[in-house]
Parts: sequence; C-alpha cells; structure tokens
Amino acid sequence: MLIISDEVRKIYPEALLGLLAIKGLSKTVQYQKLDNYRIKLEEELRKRYRGLERSDLKSIYPIKYYVNYYKRFKKTYHVLLQLESIIFHDKAIPEVSSLVEVMFMAEMKNLLLTAVHDLDTIHLPIKLDVARGDEKYIKLNGEEKIMLPRDMMVSDLEGITSSIIYGPDRRTRITPDTQNVLFVVYAPSGIEESHVLQHLQDIQKYVQLISPESTIDLIQVYSLKLNI
Repeated sequence: MLIISDEVRKIYPEALLGLLAIKGLSKTVQYQKLDNYRIKLEEELRKRYRGLERSDLKSIYPIKYYVNYYKRFKKTYHVLLQLESIIFHDKAIPEVSSLVEVMFMAEMKNLLLTAVHDLDTIHLPIKLDVARGDEKYIKLNGEEKIMLPRDMMVSDLEGITSSIIYGPDRRTRITPDTQNVLFVVYAPSGIEESHVLQHLQDIQKYVQLISPESTIDLIQVYSLKLNI
C-alpha cells in the first residue's frame, strides 16, 4: 500500500508514518457512546493541563517535535491551537461527521497529526515523499495550495492526498456514504513508534464505538530509516 521515497528518507530519517485502514463501516452510526467518550476526554484534557501556560504546552511531548517541524515553515501546529481552545477557552471537540470527530478525539488525546480519507477514492499505492515546492492540490476547504519545499506529503496515483502543513485534500474527503476509511498519521523526528501505534489503536477503538461491525484491514507504523 505504501511507497516511501528515498528523498524523504534522507531528509527525515527519524520520522514515522502510521496507517490505519478500516473497512465495512455501517451507515447507521451509533453516536451516543462516542459522545460520552468525547465529553470525558474534554474533561480529562482540562484536568491534565490545568495551570499550564501556552509556552508550557509547546514544550510537552509530542507537541514539541511538531513545533520544531512547523517552525521551519513559519507555521503553528494546528493541533496545539485546538488543544488550547479546549483547555483555555472551554471549547468542545468539533461535532462534525462521526469519522472526523473520531480523528479529532484521537488527535487531542495523543497530540499526533492525523488525516482521514475515504479509502475507496484513493488510487493505490500511496507514496510518502517531500515536496519540491511546485506541486499543487485542492485543500479540504476548496482552496488550491502550492506545496512548500521539503514539507512531507502523501499522494496516490491521482495526486496529493495530504501534507503536514496544509492538511488533507478535498478529492478523498469523508462523506456520509464512506464505508471504508484510511487514517494517516505524520510523526516527525523524536516521536516514539509505540506512541503512534497506540494512537492508531485509539482511533480503531473509537471507530468501533460508532460501527462495531467494522474490521481492520491494515494497522502499521512505518519507519523512514534506511535499511543498510
């Protein structure tokens, strides 16, 4: 399913990529259990980070490694901003589509950058690479973006499906008819493989809450280290 380019291995040899493919999602979603988990998670986050300042959050694991990555592009890690809105401003995790809510919950719990796609719209194999800086794609909000040089990105045979800085594309977005789904987790240098795997397992657990009959097709953490 995944091709890893030599270039991304050279530039980000300590990075990881996590993939979770789940199939057989029900069109009749069971929301209540997920909502209960979401509310409990929000309370746990406010308790866990109570008393911290924004500068403190930027230095905690694994946020500090994303901060280092985003700093190269003069950007701010958006998961950090979402966490701040929950713990400092009492905002809730967005209640959008159930699968996107699952992604947001796992991101807030584990603080790992994640993209979610309709697996049936992806033309396999997918490829992890770094941008040259002239590639273009349509973001989830419909805006066209030109890639930033050296940003990590994932593409399929049709084009870019996500990047770290600009997020997921519009072509492979989740819809109410999505039955098979792919979660992609970007983990810059410094993040432990066990943490990425736990994140994938948490996502799978949340998906099971809304669709108990769904099944795992793939759960894997890939290292970018060159095999010598």
